[in-house]
Amino acid sequence: MASKVWTMDRRSLSPDTGFVPQTGTLFDAAGFDKLVKPGDRVAVKIHCGEWNNTAYLRPVYARMIVDKIKELGGIPFVTDTCTMTYSIRSPRSTAPDLMLTAERNGFNSGTLGVPFIAADGYAGTDDVVIPLPEGYILQEAFIAKAIALADVMIVVTHFKGHPMGVIGGSIKNLGIGCQSKRGKFNVHLGRHPEYGFANQVTYHPEKVPESFLDLIPGACPHGAYSRNNGTAEWNPARCDGCLGCLGTMVNSGAWEMSTENFRAFNAACADGALAVNKALEGRIGYLNLALDVSPHCDCVGHADLPVTPHLGIFSSHDAVAIDMACLDKATQTPGMPGSGAEDWGVDGIGDHKFELPSPLIPEAGVTEEIQLHTGVENGLGSLEYDLIDVPGSGDPDEYGFSFDRRLSGEKFASLYAKENPFPQGRLGGKGFDRKDKVDLEKVAGPLPVRES
Repeated sequence: MASKVWTMDRRSLSPDTGFVPQTGTLFDAAGFDKLVKPGDRVAVKIHCGEWNNTAYLRPVYARMIVDKIKELGGIPFVTDTCTMTYSIRSPRSTAPDLMLTAERNGFNSGTLGVPFIAADGYAGTDDVVIPLPEGYILQEAFIAKAIALADVMIVVTHFKGHPMGVIGGSIKNLGIGCQSKRGKFNVHLGRHPEYGFANQVTYHPEKVPESFLDLIPGACPHGAYSRNNGTAEWNPARCDGCLGCLGTMVNSGAWEMSTENFRAFNAACADGALAVNKALEGRIGYLNLALDVSPHCDCVGHADLPVTPHLGIFSSHDAVAIDMACLDKATQTPGMPGSGAEDWGVDGIGDHKFELPSPLIPEAGVTEEIQLHTGVENGLGSLEYDLIDVPGSGDPDEYGFSFDRRLSGEKFASLYAKENPFPQGRLGGKGFDRKDKVDLEKVAGPLPVRES
């Protein structure tokens, strides 16, 4: 059966169709209000963005959802989870680091109107174990405790590319973003006998960059590296797959990665998403904001030119269907000139925009659809969807400034009677010293043609 996905025009031509109002309108169109009962604890799951990333969703989108939930009598909180070690310096791997990064990126109680919390606690080990016999590869999952114990969750996802997942949509936001740190080790298949990272990589120590050698032994929290005669010895038996050295090793060629590891991760990601759905008994609403569609995840410390223009905002009760709708929209849209889509020659209508520009190892042949197909296999959702276009309300004040709804005359007449910002008493009522007339034709002509 086809799932419903709601969307609006990706253009914004009036106050009621701005992207923040669209988020609220699509919340209503999808009937998310029926998910929230008075007194419900409601998690608003976002990605707070990496240190120095600029493509992550602005906090105002989460604030719109928070305000909606408050109007319904729910008790919302905004949340994200700790990462694995995941990079050499790991800016979000403990709750204090995560919350400092989030605050720097604008996620705090002042902007959100509610607390921002790390859902999996100080070290990322506060979780609830969810048995998953129906999983495609995972048979259990470890869900961040504040998410698992919530009554309802609204998932606010920045749809974009991803270095391992190829796409980062709602499935990834659940399958990785809602797992505790130990849950992330599970989804990344640490120590899996077949697909585990340490079993799949081919190591070329002669290619290890000198800059990494200088960081040994402090670079690995598991002590998997040692320095010996100017080379780095790697002990796979001590590797839990935290990915702290992944970028350095892959980019230098010191690690020759495996397709199977990446494919298995994507399948496990869909299983992780299913476990979140089980934990919350299906009381989840999904919003995908396909804006600033960067080629890589918000978890990298920079943001490249988007691979496509804005694709729009989507809402659904089905994580698979909403990601499929976004992926189809990206395929149907021309790529952004000068972006990674153009670099890889996938900037035409009908081209897959993420399979080459996004993965850490494009030659691995990891497709955009693995998470989606696995989500069908394990029962998470459907690839079939009905796309429903939602019009704007036509009311420019519907999402206007809510703290003072008075008309401008009511609001400012008494203030201007006391102190008028226009100095009417100066220069015979003109107020300011300006020339009465100038030759505007002199400066209005066409710009000269400049050689590039």
